[in-house]
Amino acid sequence: MPLALGTGIGSELRRPLGIAMVGGLLLSQALTLYTTPVIYIFFDRLGQRFGTARAARAEPATPA
Repeated sequence: MPLALGTGIGSELRRPLGIAMVGGLLLSQALTLYTTPVIYIFFDRLGQRFGTARAARAEPATPA
């Protein structure tokens, strides 16, 4: 943050770098917090779908 918000001699040259670094960190953090649960839920549902189909095929038919 000091690089993005700093003032003084040469700050006009360093400010774009600071803004890019802070913006990149915030964007990557937000994407990580949103995409990780979505991917986990997707694979969990995929596993449930194929798990129930596999369990149904594996069960032997029991005579009544």
